[in-house]
This record gives sequence, C-alpha cells and structure tokens, in this order.
Amino acid sequence: MGKAPPITNRVKELREAHGAMSQQALADAIGVTRQTVIAIEQGKYSPSLESAFRISRIFGVGVEDVFGWEG
Repeated sequence: MGKAPPITNRVKELREAHGAMSQQALADAIGVTRQTVIAIEQGKYSPSLESAFRISRIFGVGVEDVFGWEG
C-alpha cells in the first residue's frame, strides 16, 4: 500500500475570514486544544468526524467546503 492521499483543509482561511478568529477561540468552540487546531491547519492531523462537523457549523459551511480529499 502506498501513502494515503492527503486531506486538505481551509480551516485557517475560514478562521481568518470569520472576524480573524483566533486558533484558541476555534479550539474552545469545538472542544479541542489550540495545538490540535494548529496540527489540523498544518495538515498533520485529521480531526474526528464530530470535530469536522463542529468546525463546518461554526463557519456556516458544509464539511466539504472545509475539508477536501485529493485522491
């Protein structure tokens, strides 16, 4: 098996467009640590499905508007 295709995300872009929301504010809103938000933004960590839905709801967009899969 080869390396899995990366999951991309627009979390940082959406966070900045959402009144310059801080990483900590997003972390508090979805119930994770700021370090987790940083890892998600950097593509080093894929959030749980529950967290992905929470992120999308905060920004008022669909999950596929936040996360993509380059496969």
